[in-house]
Amino acid sequence: MIQTGRALAVAALTSLLVASVSGTPARALVGGARVDDALGRSVLTIVGSRGNFCSGTLIAPTLVLSAAHCVSPGASYKIVQYDADRQPQLLAVKRVADHPQFNAQGIKAHRASADIALLQLSDPLPGKTAVPLGIPLEPFEAGQSYTIAGIGVAARGDGKSGGTVRAAQLVSTSHPGKLQIRLLDPATNNERAGLGACTGDSGGPVLQQQNGRNVVIGVISWSTGAKSSAGCGGLTGVTPLTLYRDWILQTARAWGVAL
Repeated sequence: MIQTGRALAVAALTSLLVASVSGTPARALVGGARVDDALGRSVLTIVGSRGNFCSGTLIAPTLVLSAAHCVSPGASYKIVQYDADRQPQLLAVKRVADHPQFNAQGIKAHRASADIALLQLSDPLPGKTAVPLGIPLEPFEAGQSYTIAGIGVAARGDGKSGGTVRAAQLVSTSHPGKLQIRLLDPATNNERAGLGACTGDSGGPVLQQQNGRNVVIGVISWSTGAKSSAGCGGLTGVTPLTLYRDWILQTARAWGVAL
């Protein structure tokens, strides 16, 4: 799991909000990932009552896709929205659902699991744009290109470096498939730290170009440091939507949301 402990998450969230109020430049994803204003209209910050913060993607005007490990039972969640003066506003989440087959211990061990969750908002967010929902193209092959995005930290342990949406293009490692896709920076090949997800990027979108447009085909679930060590900038673990898109559509319909 990308989050590196409750104490770090609390500190990172506090710094994230302080940085937003003070106007300090904020970044996300490690390895010098680029700011992405276009995805910034679709990727949201989710904060929990237990101190965690994650990324999510707007897939309908009132529906957010994220990771199941971001929305533990018994906690409440809000969306951070910024006004014209960059002041953070906490917006209520109407309801939350995680996939019934999600296994938290599996994700912690970097095994495949149904790490998928939905959050419903009471009202559409001004200035935000939904991203089309899809599934990965098949056949799965090593070296396929994907884009990841998130609001997490740009330097592990430095909460002030998080808060603004950044994106990076990564490629799949050997043996990608319907249960899990592992991505890396082709420039570093997991031999040294490079582009990749980090604390706060959990739940962020994994996108693939299909028919000339980006579609969400998965969510960020975990990360490692170089050579699969603890940390960030090595591998980025992805839960593809191939097996879970039907659950997303069924849950959205039950909530009265059209996709």
